[in-house]
Amino acid sequence: MEFDLTTGMAVLERTPSVLRALLGGLPDGWLRATEGPGTWSAYDILGHLIHGDRTNWMPRVEHLLRHGQSVAFPAFERESMLREPTGEPVLARLETFAAVRAGSLARLSAMQLTPNDLDRRGLHPELGVVELRQHLATWTAHDLSHIAQIVRVMARQYGDAVGPWKAYLPLVSAVTRS
Repeated sequence: MEFDLTTGMAVLERTPSVLRALLGGLPDGWLRATEGPGTWSAYDILGHLIHGDRTNWMPRVEHLLRHGQSVAFPAFERESMLREPTGEPVLARLETFAAVRAGSLARLSAMQLTPNDLDRRGLHPELGVVELRQHLATWTAHDLSHIAQIVRVMARQYGDAVGPWKAYLPLVSAVTRS
């Protein structure tokens, strides 16, 4: 599927409500569970999504449009949420994400990007030359990947409890990767 800004934004705008429906009101046992050392919980992933909206997605759009390939994007600290205090209630974190995401999408919409804008290129510090459309497609796929990750982490909490049905539940026995 080719990237389309309108349909990509339709996914991005739904992510906060999907996460609110999935995580809002759940006990900490669901929210803080991981798949083992070095893996992320649903709570951690939510922090990562907030951090990404604040410091990665739109700042890089603006950077690319301003600098093109002449200046590489600043590095993204993908695990910075693990160094932040974790006492914030999940409902507050969900509201923060919804507000930050709404702001990001309002900024993106206000740019009124054209197909020519989407063809513009920037310089990723690790990947090299990238197009704006690739960056925006990645933002969309990133959201979907983390929604799937949250679901997988939660499903694996019942890995033993499902008994022999584990053979029918691929998420329960999926390979772990943050």
